[in-house]
Amino acid sequence: MVEKKLLPSILNADFWKLGSLVEATLRGGADGLHMDVMDGHFVPNLTFGPMVVGSVARKVDTFIDSHLMIENPTAYIPDFVKNGSNAISVHWETERHLHRTVSLVKELGSKAGVVINPATPVECLTEILPFADYVLVMSVNPGFGGQKFIPTALGKIEKLKNLLVELGLEKRVAIEVDGGIKLHNVEDVLKAGADWVVVGSAIFSSDNPKEVEDNTKRFKEIIERYR
Repeated sequence: MVEKKLLPSILNADFWKLGSLVEATLRGGADGLHMDVMDGHFVPNLTFGPMVVGSVARKVDTFIDSHLMIENPTAYIPDFVKNGSNAISVHWETERHLHRTVSLVKELGSKAGVVINPATPVECLTEILPFADYVLVMSVNPGFGGQKFIPTALGKIEKLKNLLVELGLEKRVAIEVDGGIKLHNVEDVLKAGADWVVVGSAIFSSDNPKEVEDNTKRFKEIIERYR
């Protein structure tokens, strides 16, 4: 059975205070952490690599979900697994041999996810869904935090849920959603069929650990209603 998860994205966190802010999200009830890895090529931004993931994973015992917005992800997957990534997702748009890449992630012991951008249709996933552990539906164009939620993502989530039901995979493959999720729209995302909810700027809107903890609790309380 697929579990509901709240996964704060550290992309918008103050990295000077990253440790205390990560601990605050966990006190607030977060089910793990989302790592937005960007290379400045596939997306127009640079963030961090496996060493940062490893520095967090060594200090906190929680689920680490690494989203690779990079070209040639296969070359870097082993390092992300070695540094503590429990789940790794790669973009349908960047990987030619997607089945091989998904298989590699699973062989190395992590959950394997496939990501689709806002303009990519759900139907392209039909052949890979039986091999994936989760699908990440982007509800903003990847590259930057703090963007506005694209409303048509709700229809994509519903369509993906229906496809999973049609294939008999709805109890095994999770739907993750990332981008522009706030307190005013998180219930819409959950009602549409989301299982894993990624929240960035709405949680890390402050560099005060107590405020970050309280922000996390507010999202967690809503998600708990849909378990």
